[in-house]
Amino acid sequence: MAVIKTIILDVGNVIVRLNFERCHAALAEVCPYPAADIPRRMGSTGLVQRFESGKVSPEDFVREASGLLGMNVTAEQFWDIWSSIFVPETIIPEDLLESLCRQRQLLILSNTNAPHFALLRERYPLLRHFDGFILSYEVGALKPSPRIYREAIARAGCRPEECFFTDDVLANVEGARREGIDAVLFESLEQFERELRAREIQW
Repeated sequence: MAVIKTIILDVGNVIVRLNFERCHAALAEVCPYPAADIPRRMGSTGLVQRFESGKVSPEDFVREASGLLGMNVTAEQFWDIWSSIFVPETIIPEDLLESLCRQRQLLILSNTNAPHFALLRERYPLLRHFDGFILSYEVGALKPSPRIYREAIARAGCRPEECFFTDDVLANVEGARREGIDAVLFESLEQFERELRAREIQW
């Protein structure tokens, strides 16, 4: 096993817990569709994927999403609801990240959008411990596209096998492995710590 020089983490359900049901319930209060129908209506258009790959502006996203769901809300109201997925308590504690960043390069690799990432940086100060951010809307590609992993490797400045990556979505882990990255599925904080120890990473 190669010596790990860079630790790359997903954000959602790895660092920050997500609660999509809370967002869907809030949307159901301002549109004519029940919460259970909202993921299907949104998913059928690919709007979120286009937004998170930088092909749709935040303003157009609000307009298109509001049209899809028959909503009449302000942009501020929309973003308040859309950002309700974020749970305040983090999964990975700050003291662990603070210790890791002293001995390894830390990067974030996330499928996200500009408003959400700005909010994440505001609400979760522990993100300051990361050396860089590889974000789908900036790269123009979503995980598991090879393009976003190659960008992460380039930003890491080391060989793929010297990068350790974890993500809560198996397809994203497999995409990283195809590019030569040492990647595992994130299951829990305890499992993440075991994976670090297996790579002789201490904190």
